[in-house]
Amino acid sequence: MRKFRIPNIPPTESKSIRFPVDVIAQVNEAIQGTNCTFTAFVVEAVRVALDNLQEEAEEKEMTHL
Repeated sequence: MRKFRIPNIPPTESKSIRFPVDVIAQVNEAIQGTNCTFTAFVVEAVRVALDNLQEEAEEKEMTHL
């Protein structure tokens, strides 16, 4: 069983980025009816993408040993 820990909210910094209108619409549709904000969705998507890139780099490194 995982032990409960009081979450530590990481420091944040505001970044202004441009999204294609169709991507904004797709994100808004995906989060409609949930308790998720646009920002939270994008942050999680970026984290998953970064994890995927790290895993790919590790797999590539393993195949070159």
